[in-house]
Amino acid sequence: MSDQKPARSDEQWRARLTPQQYAVCRCSATEPPFSGKWYRHKAAGTYVCVACHAPLFASEAKYDSGSGWPSFFQPLARKAVSLQQDETHGMRRTEVRCATCESHLGHVFPDGPKPTGLRYCINSVALDFAPAGG
Repeated sequence: MSDQKPARSDEQWRARLTPQQYAVCRCSATEPPFSGKWYRHKAAGTYVCVACHAPLFASEAKYDSGSGWPSFFQPLARKAVSLQQDETHGMRRTEVRCATCESHLGHVFPDGPKPTGLRYCINSVALDFAPAGG
């Protein structure tokens, strides 16, 4: 993975992403719970950023948290995502972003399963999927 971030204008992001993808990835919106393509998905492979295709989460780290969004107990690699404090909407949360293109992915919470105890609660629309062996 390159340390160089994709330099795209707002217009280029709008052309590259669907309106819902743009709202989530570039404007930090949240898709409705239980609505996402990858929420109940169980195939083996890698979840990648929909905006830049950087690998983010392994299917082995995915679990059903009951939250309505795809949930993972850890990213594929420590440098795959970046974390930022988010104090919007009167809450104090930790935002998860793609480390490559800085797209908003979701939030991480300290109520996940072992081995990490973390729940990376990720918008399905911010992800794409690369099947194992494909």
